[in-house]
Amino acid sequence: MTTSHLTHWIAGRPWTGTAERHGDVYDPATGRVTAQVDFAGPEVVDEAVAAALDAFREWRHTSVAKRTGVLFAFRELLHAGRDELAALIVSEHGKVHSDALGEVARGLEVVEYACGIPQLAKGSYTEQASTGVDVYSLRQPLGPVAVISPFNFPAMVPMWFFPLAIATGNTVVVKPSEKDPSAANHLAGLWREAGLPDGVFNVVHGDKAAVDRLLEHPDIKAVSFVGSTPVARYVYEHGTRHGKRVQALGGAKNHMLVLPDADLDLAADAAVNAGYGAAGERCMAVSVLVAVDPVGDDLVERIKQRIATLTVGPGSAPGSAMGPLVTGPHRDKVTSYLDSGTADGAVLAADGRKHAVDGDPGGFWLGPTLFDHVRPGMSVYDDEIFGPVLSVVRVPSYDAGLALINANPYGNGTALFTNDGGAARRFQHEVEVGMVGINVPIPVPVAYYSFGGWKSSLFGDAHAYGEDGVRFFTRGKAITQRWPDPSHGGLNLGFPTNS
Repeated sequence: MTTSHLTHWIAGRPWTGTAERHGDVYDPATGRVTAQVDFAGPEVVDEAVAAALDAFREWRHTSVAKRTGVLFAFRELLHAGRDELAALIVSEHGKVHSDALGEVARGLEVVEYACGIPQLAKGSYTEQASTGVDVYSLRQPLGPVAVISPFNFPAMVPMWFFPLAIATGNTVVVKPSEKDPSAANHLAGLWREAGLPDGVFNVVHGDKAAVDRLLEHPDIKAVSFVGSTPVARYVYEHGTRHGKRVQALGGAKNHMLVLPDADLDLAADAAVNAGYGAAGERCMAVSVLVAVDPVGDDLVERIKQRIATLTVGPGSAPGSAMGPLVTGPHRDKVTSYLDSGTADGAVLAADGRKHAVDGDPGGFWLGPTLFDHVRPGMSVYDDEIFGPVLSVVRVPSYDAGLALINANPYGNGTALFTNDGGAARRFQHEVEVGMVGINVPIPVPVAYYSFGGWKSSLFGDAHAYGEDGVRFFTRGKAITQRWPDPSHGGLNLGFPTNS
C-alpha cells in the first residue's frame, strides 16, 4: 500500500524543503500507515513565523469590510465541502462520519460568529468627557499568534481560535496533532481559495520541538492550546515565561449526576451517547455517571442493554455507531484500565474487549466498557482515560453527589438529569464547573458564548471563542483627545482632572 506525503503550509503554499524527521499517520480502522508527515524543527517554525509576521504588516491594516468578505467566502467553501473534510477526519481519527460532520458544523458556528466582527470588536466613544476633551477606545490585533490543537477534534478545535484571530487582524500559525494532520492543510487550502493573503494562515507539523519553538519565539504574541492537563500547564507556564498571552485548556473528568426523579431512559440514552461517542475521545465526554440511589441498579441495567446494541466498526461504514481509537498505543493504554479497575475493586459490568467488532482485525478497537461501584482513589475514577470507559459511582443523596463533583480536581463540564426545577437551579449555582448541562449531557456552548472549564481544566483567564475570544486576540487602547484651543494653554504641573 502506497503512503502519501504531508508537509507544512507556509506563506500560502506547501513547504518545498526537505524534512529531517517524519511521523507516521495511521488509518485507525485498519492499523495501516497511510501517510508520512514532515516534522518541523526550529528553523521551519521560524520560517512560518516570519511569513506570519510579514503578512501581519498588511493584514492588520486591511479594512474590516475586506476581512469579513474573506471570512464569508471561507464560510461558504467550508459549508459546501464539509463532507470532504469530514471524510479526512474519519480517515485519520477514526470517528464515524456523522460525528465528523458534527465537528465541522460546530467549528463552522465560530466562523459564522467571526463574520460579525465589525460589531464584536468595535470600541466606544465619549464626547466632552472633560471640557473640550473626548475619550474613546479601540481594540487592535496582537500580531502573529499560535494555535496548538489536539488529535480528537482536528478541525473544530482550531476553528475555536483562528477565525476570531484572523477576523481581528492577527496572523496565525497552527500546529495540529501529528496523529491526524490533514484537516489543517485542507483548511489552509480553503483559506487560499477564499482570498486570504499569503502568510495570514500557516501550518507547521511536528511534535514537542515545534511546540517549544512556538512558545519561545519572540514574534509569537499569543498561544491557544487544547490538550491534557499536564501539557496545558506546561504550555501556560512556558509561554507566559516568554511574555506571551496564553489560554491553555486542559483535561477533564466530566460527571453526570442522575437524581431519582429523572427520566431514566433519557438519562441512560444520554450516558451512552456522551460516554461512547467518538470512542470517548472527547474532552466533554461523560466519563463518570453519579447515580443517586436507589436508581443505580436500574441505570446500570439500562446502559448495559443499550451498549449491547452498539455497532463498533469503521467510521466510514454507514452502520457504525462507534469507531476505533486513534492509535494502537492509545488503545493499549485505555485497555490497561480494564485490568487496573477490576484490581482496585470496581465491577466490570461490560467488557469492551469482548464487544463484537465489524471491521479489520488490525484496527485499534476497544468496545464500550462500563464499570460499576467505582470510588475515588481508583485509577478508573482519578485518571482522564480518554476512551470508551464509563464509570458508575453510587451516592446516597444530591448533596453527596455535588460534593463528589466539587472535590474533583477537574472542572470542565458536568450535567444534571432531573425533573425538579428547584434542584436544577440549585445545582447550576453550587457546582464548581465551567460548563453545566441540565438534562443536556454534553454542554458545549454555542459560538456566541465561550467554552472553558474551571480548576485544572483551564490555565489562563480567557475561555475559547465568544466574547472571550475577541478580547484574547485583541488589546485595548484608550485615546484622550483635545484639539488646540488657546484657552487651554499655559503651564500646569498638577495631575489632570475632569472639569
